[in-house]
Amino acid sequence: MSTQLASEVRTEARRSARLYVVSAIGPATAAAGIGWALLQPYRLTLLHPRGQGFWWLFVEPPLLVVLVGLLFHFLVLPGLVTDLEEEA
Repeated sequence: MSTQLASEVRTEARRSARLYVVSAIGPATAAAGIGWALLQPYRLTLLHPRGQGFWWLFVEPPLLVVLVGLLFHFLVLPGLVTDLEEEA
């Protein structure tokens, strides 16, 4: 039995777990924003825009949280995964 083989398997498991956790950050953030919007629909002024200006309608916290999650997933994550894969 080779100890080198066991250490390689352990490194692979740690690396893949780290990748799964980092890969889940964007979708989890977007899901949290959607959940926030569903739990507090009165925060979405698009549903009742009476007397609200453009910025009040455009900058809504739950929608911004969803946007940040999507931006992380599509813009930051690919480079981060590449760096994590090269590290090991």
